[in-house]
Amino acid sequence: MIDPVSVPPAIEIARRATLRPMAEVAAGMGLGAEFLEPYGAHVAKVRLEAVEALAGRPRARYVVVTAVTPTPLGEGKTTTTVGLGQALACIGTRATIAIRQASMGPTFGIKGGAAGGGYSQVVPFESLNLHLTGDLHAVTAANNLLAAMVDNHIHAGNALGVDPQGVTWRRVLDVNDRSLRNIVSGLGSKQDGVPRETGFDITAASEVMAVLALARSLQDLRARMGRIVVGYTGSGEPVTAEALRAAGAMTVIMRDAIKPNLLQTLENTPVLVHAGPFGNIAHGNSSVVADLIGVHSGDYLVTEAGFGSDMGAERFFNIKCRTSGLVPDAAVVVTTVRAMKLHSGRHRVVAGRPLPPAMLEESPEEVWLGAENLLAHLAIVRRHGVTPVVAINAIEGDHASEHAAIREIASSVGVRAAVCTHFVDGGKGAVELAEAVVEAAAEPGEFRMLYPDDAPLREKIETIATEVYGADGVDYLPAAARHLDNYERAGFGSLPVCIAKTHLSISSDPKLLGAPRGWRLPVREARANVGAGFVYLVSGDMRTMPGLSSSPAAERIDIDEDGNVVGLY
Repeated sequence: MIDPVSVPPAIEIARRATLRPMAEVAAGMGLGAEFLEPYGAHVAKVRLEAVEALAGRPRARYVVVTAVTPTPLGEGKTTTTVGLGQALACIGTRATIAIRQASMGPTFGIKGGAAGGGYSQVVPFESLNLHLTGDLHAVTAANNLLAAMVDNHIHAGNALGVDPQGVTWRRVLDVNDRSLRNIVSGLGSKQDGVPRETGFDITAASEVMAVLALARSLQDLRARMGRIVVGYTGSGEPVTAEALRAAGAMTVIMRDAIKPNLLQTLENTPVLVHAGPFGNIAHGNSSVVADLIGVHSGDYLVTEAGFGSDMGAERFFNIKCRTSGLVPDAAVVVTTVRAMKLHSGRHRVVAGRPLPPAMLEESPEEVWLGAENLLAHLAIVRRHGVTPVVAINAIEGDHASEHAAIREIASSVGVRAAVCTHFVDGGKGAVELAEAVVEAAAEPGEFRMLYPDDAPLREKIETIATEVYGADGVDYLPAAARHLDNYERAGFGSLPVCIAKTHLSISSDPKLLGAPRGWRLPVREARANVGAGFVYLVSGDMRTMPGLSSSPAAERIDIDEDGNVVGLY
């Protein structure tokens, strides 16, 4: 058994860290201090001029970290991303890490922060998890300005002929609040607006957030803002933010938010933290701008895609890489013994509760029973022509025989695997993984996307459903089918597609474990995120505004007598 190790809470480890001045961190990336805009002592914005200044330098190896279908507890993907970046430095290479920003909805909900954990985390801890430089607030403000201008336009005469019932643009908030999912706005007197049904999404699900993550420059951001479709006229014509004359002001709000944030790990590896689209709702990847900087700032750029390879990695390959023009050299697929055992079908794991005692018993047999999920994720990565490496994230209570079983499963399909103890040991605990990644990234690859731009929308959806999710086909509710037809007629058919579905199964049903077969993907809703540059499908009972649990983390977060944050994890 892996010996229990007492690791202090992440926030305590972070407070004991020795941090370097940001100019030194940037210098390690080849960035001069003239490209930095300090936000306190240990956070800085990176000016967009850095993209062009670094463009002529050699390109780093580009590594994406993804995972198997996670348990509700998560498998430590961010921690592994950070640990790998630190480990690459341990073996004498220069690495930069790129991750998403934390949403305060999950931070105050049940998930906690998004800085990694143990001795593989990004610091300053409180800054990363609470506001950082205010980018998410800028997204919220820009989104809600547009919503206000939509309603004001309708109230002030509606010269564009916007159908009040055809408005698709919703307000957002960076808080989990189920009571705002469906509301009626404009109640009161005539001067209080036009009543209509609408609702709120969480900020990370806003199209403005997706635009921030995919824009390549400030001018590209401005153009994408203008293309946002907020609703339709009575005759079905799309109405854009440009037509409402809102896109310019939205871009002004976002002018600083488009600059990536520079932080560091506990071992002083540089980390670009930028944009935070959710991996089960939006495309789940950090920003293109951060990658365009990071890919020319060392030997390796390690980035992370949300949830399993069927979610964030599929969108990384088919949406983000399509936009950035960057080609990945290797992919790390994170797994844990508990994830493998969950997919054996013998256990039930609930977020916020301890693992079932039977799950902690030594059982390589159960690891083998859960093998088809890991094998399915490795196949998804290989379907895109990328070499995978399995990272076995060791957790207290694991047994060596179970780690050996995962190695054997990976080896059975010719994939490298490494046991990682970076949570406890920092970078040195992921050296085996770093060495495997270096080998994998050096292999010649033939990266390929799942579908061409000119394929019809339904063909793109069905390709993902059958070749990634393992579905037999796709079933469209009438409204979704009608919207897809309208999008093709409006000229949106060349866009890639982003399917919002559960992250707890490769299928659309969270109860189906392993690699389910004999099912069909239900599509109940279709939206055109034209500004972001993809068509957005909703499958199953997905919520774009989460709710709080019966015991949210917010109940335990406070300040002590000295003004220090307590209860944040």
